[in-house]
Amino acid sequence: MSAPIEMGPRTYEIRTYGCQMNVHDSERLSGLLESAGYVRAGDGEPDVVVFNTCAVRENADNRLYGNLGHLRPVKDGRPGMQIAVGGCLAQKDRDTIVKRAPWVDVVFGTHNIGSLPALLERSRVNSEAQVEIEESLVTFPSTLPTRRESPYAAWVSISVGCNNTCTFCIVPSLRGKEKDRRPGEILAEVEALVAEGVLEVTLLGQNVNAYGSGFGALSAAPGDVRAMTAGGQSAFAGLLRACGGVEGLERVRFTSPHPKDFTDDVIAAMAETPNVMPSLHMPLQSGSDAVLRSMRRSYRQERYLGIIDKVRAAIPDAAVTTDIIVGFPGETEADFEQTLHVVREARFSSAFTFQYSKRPGTPAATMDGQLPKEVVQERYERLVALQEEISWAENKKQSGRTLEVLVAEGEGRKDGATRRLSGRAADNRLVHFRAPEEPVRPGDMVTVEVTYAAPHHLVADNPVRGVRRTRAGDAWEARQGKADEARKGVSLGMPSVGRPPASAPAAPGCSIH
Repeated sequence: MSAPIEMGPRTYEIRTYGCQMNVHDSERLSGLLESAGYVRAGDGEPDVVVFNTCAVRENADNRLYGNLGHLRPVKDGRPGMQIAVGGCLAQKDRDTIVKRAPWVDVVFGTHNIGSLPALLERSRVNSEAQVEIEESLVTFPSTLPTRRESPYAAWVSISVGCNNTCTFCIVPSLRGKEKDRRPGEILAEVEALVAEGVLEVTLLGQNVNAYGSGFGALSAAPGDVRAMTAGGQSAFAGLLRACGGVEGLERVRFTSPHPKDFTDDVIAAMAETPNVMPSLHMPLQSGSDAVLRSMRRSYRQERYLGIIDKVRAAIPDAAVTTDIIVGFPGETEADFEQTLHVVREARFSSAFTFQYSKRPGTPAATMDGQLPKEVVQERYERLVALQEEISWAENKKQSGRTLEVLVAEGEGRKDGATRRLSGRAADNRLVHFRAPEEPVRPGDMVTVEVTYAAPHHLVADNPVRGVRRTRAGDAWEARQGKADEARKGVSLGMPSVGRPPASAPAAPGCSIH
């Protein structure tokens, strides 16, 4: 009698599009699949491909269906291969995906990512597509297993959803109204991450500084929320200060705040909490009051620049970044000049600039005054040129400064050729530095002197002044050993049936905010 054929674990690959929220959701999808017995695919074709989609850009669906089309012949040649589509586009298009791409096995929404392993198993057993789209949150995502991409830096969701009604944005209708996590749950996750070696956390929310509004009236809020707001400070300011008390947590960041919710006590908390980093990403979108009104952005130019002034007064070394949309319907040349004015005044260290494109299902998509492509392109090029000039000038001010840099993995594309390593300074600027004589690992800290500035990075080519080996570096090193074991196929098993049980908790909300 022949021995039974030993089957290895099914492999998976996740392809992520969109904002930091999607990136963090993909970490949870990885954790869910690995809890169900899957292993990350190596060089070969995976058994399961998961698309975590974005619905923000006009061509998001074309990109998805193009990729699905490329996979069809691969799947036809691999019996048992499965394809799943989740994220914002899945929440929006629902049954349309299976109609347009009937070779897709699973479609799931933004509110039920925890269902993925069960849906894959159900599709496999029943030999038919499974579509499950929930209208509201099933399980707060942070209660799900997570396979974090980085052992030294982590996203921590403090809220999901958004209560704003910006006319260019479809996200609130896909992710729902804002729901906030209890402060104790957030801090417990942060403490658990630090215990695993994490040095840096980024607090994440669609509108991160509106944190607290999801609890409703303060008088009815949970006790830990009321305690955090004692003395009249906002819940978000209280959360930042509480993160300052987590021993071993060296860096705290957050994204993305909304100017309308940016209060003075948040600025004070940033300035007075040593581990809150001197960096701020605050979307502008437009410098024109008329366009901001049309966008339904509840602040104006003066308010925005006033926040920047207060941040710089309290935190002189703060690096401020932003998002800007060019060519919004009805934008005149005078409106665009107001955006350029704000860029000159604010002196952003960098900006994510976008040409307006219609998002189906948003009010802006049907507004009068849609601008010709050539007009939008010309304005966009002027904006980019101005911001490049400012970014370079601001980076040149860093020359000669001594910075502590958190060594990163995969940040420097040319590091192999230049014999440099790369990392992030406290203000989140990218720094390429001369490799030191002693070994240094991602997650370790190095002290360097800036010798050269380019528009998008700094260079430190003098000998490194100091290396500080960290628990995060230890965690990175330990993960390399585990990765080697996984590549040898040590982990065996088949996916379990049903949704895995919730486990204890283990980076830019949407850039359009």
